[in-house]
Amino acid sequence: MSKAESHYANLLIHESSPYLRQHAHNPVNWQPWGEAALEQARREGKPILLSIGYSACHWCHVMAHESFEDEATAQLMNALFINIKVDREERPDLDKIYQAAFQLLHRRSGGWPLTMFLTHDDQMPFVGGTYFPNTPRYGMPAFSEVLQRVSDHYRQHQLDIRQQNQALLEALRAEEAPAPAAGPIGLTAALLQRACDQLLHNFDPVQGGFGGAPKFPHPTGLDRLLRRGAGGSQQGAPDRGAEHAALFTLRKMAMSGLYDQLGGGFCRYSVDAEWQIPHFEKMLYDNGPLLALYAQAWQVTGDPLFRAIAEATGDWVIREMQAPTGGYYATWDADSEGEEGRFYLWTPDQVRALLDADEYAACSVHYGLDQPPNFENHAWHLRVVVELPELAKRLNTDPALLAIRLDSARRKLFAARSQRIWPGRDEKILTAWNGLMIRGMALAARHLDRADFATSAERALDFIRAQLWRDGRLIAAHKDGQSRFNGTLDDYALLIDGILELLQCRWRDGDLDLALTLADVLLERFVDRAGGGFYFTADDHERLIQRPKPAHDDALPSGNGIAAQVLLKLGHLLGRMDYLDAAERTLRWAEPTVRQIPTACNALLTALEAFLEPAQIVVLRGGDSEILTDWRKRCATPYAPRRMTLAIPTAAVLPAGLLTEREAGFAPVTAYVCSGTQCLAPMTTLVDLERELA
Repeated sequence: MSKAESHYANLLIHESSPYLRQHAHNPVNWQPWGEAALEQARREGKPILLSIGYSACHWCHVMAHESFEDEATAQLMNALFINIKVDREERPDLDKIYQAAFQLLHRRSGGWPLTMFLTHDDQMPFVGGTYFPNTPRYGMPAFSEVLQRVSDHYRQHQLDIRQQNQALLEALRAEEAPAPAAGPIGLTAALLQRACDQLLHNFDPVQGGFGGAPKFPHPTGLDRLLRRGAGGSQQGAPDRGAEHAALFTLRKMAMSGLYDQLGGGFCRYSVDAEWQIPHFEKMLYDNGPLLALYAQAWQVTGDPLFRAIAEATGDWVIREMQAPTGGYYATWDADSEGEEGRFYLWTPDQVRALLDADEYAACSVHYGLDQPPNFENHAWHLRVVVELPELAKRLNTDPALLAIRLDSARRKLFAARSQRIWPGRDEKILTAWNGLMIRGMALAARHLDRADFATSAERALDFIRAQLWRDGRLIAAHKDGQSRFNGTLDDYALLIDGILELLQCRWRDGDLDLALTLADVLLERFVDRAGGGFYFTADDHERLIQRPKPAHDDALPSGNGIAAQVLLKLGHLLGRMDYLDAAERTLRWAEPTVRQIPTACNALLTALEAFLEPAQIVVLRGGDSEILTDWRKRCATPYAPRRMTLAIPTAAVLPAGLLTEREAGFAPVTAYVCSGTQCLAPMTTLVDLERELA
């Protein structure tokens, strides 16, 4: 907080969101989104200035320092507008609507900070932007000039604005509900191949990833390629091109500056096409899917690099992202001490002072400290420039000895870095993001045989059950003892997905019951009974200008895609036709969108894959926990993304349905193997089961 603004306190001072509280002492009369602010706009006839961002957003901080902390700019904002600040992580419903509106208005994607100007009476956006500078630069006018122009335009052109808003509203409603496919479902395996071909067309064969700068990891695309590599066609032939693209990208990212070489975990994206310099924010929702991918890559290849990255990322989650109460925190900021990336940067002299001569000799070449600086102010951000085999040749040293020296160097540098001023951590606990990380930790626990990862995931789930599950409904966010905001489609679908993955690590009575209850809420409160698919918000949610039905993946996989996936699994597991019907109707509804841009709908494509080739469901029943665990571990290898395995003790309490028919026999373990509606005879020997798994 600057001295100039320290005597101000606006209504955000009462909020729990770290992002909103960052602006609580701005001289701007910020208010949170709510009836009080909306009613004031209606009463005074002032347009609304809606600013959406999040605590780890670098350009949000820049705009705040330049404009929102400036008294002259604040006076203009207060005189001309009702100013509302929204944390997009707490209110993804609002963010989805106004990002979509921005895209329709400007014919390009938005971002954060999102700056939208809304009508005073019905909250329709009539103009908007993202970051605005405080002085004219980057080809943009000064923010103060924008404020005055928008206010003048709003007073002088009401009729034009209303006509534009009617067209915009019609466009938003059209996006909400594309016409479903008629007749037999038209999504076929050919579309899976088409999506793969498009991903490979955009694949960067030199640096990995897709497209140029800025370069994002796109875990849903990598997952699609890795799955395609495991069984490229319905006949099971592997697609080596798809597998190579996924594994090559994962290797490149592991060596890059996108990955925290000292502490584990991945940053949001790279500002360059070579993965050298990231945007330094670390998001829970990126690291959950990436953790899963690296654990799966280890299963596919046995490459120790992939195992090391997965383990270090999981360790980072437990060490730095898990609250003492069990839930996972949201983000680490990009900035510390007012500078982006400062926490992570080094100079050769700093590194040399911490290491012995042999360690520095290895570290300097390995991480590129012997090359020109790759960051501003003559600083270095660590990334692997020379891999271990080549490093051993250059230094004429045994690779095993070099590995020991590098490990020692990393520990020393990590300890020294820990003494620096840390970036800010947003300690909100978000249900949807926790669902992603529960899945990632559980999947990594299963593939890496890390029981502590499964325990971590169970603690997170128990926190959600205790703090974010109330009166049969999910709550979206928890901070400072407060659980707030209605759960969305993403909260329900992603948490179910996490629970189903966690159940494959070890059975706990009650977890499957919770997943089924969540699925029932989806069918009761979120489903579009007329058109198929699921709305982003429940039927009793606050009335907004749009009720989105997201098909595309964005930063998170599509809630409709994940909902269809989990409903297919649960439907086949328990014989629930209502779940299977809802999943099929979702695919029917989404067909026009998926067919138009398949690479933007990878979660739905995975659901399509499961619809065309139902998952192999293996249910193991037995009383000897050690033998049961051995059989479960055998089912976890090799990489088999279309297999679901539940090892259920004889004494377990099961929900009603088909699963209750999978009884433990007289043998130590009885295995039931089904695909869709086809089931094999029960198996009581591991030899028989392994033959079927193969």
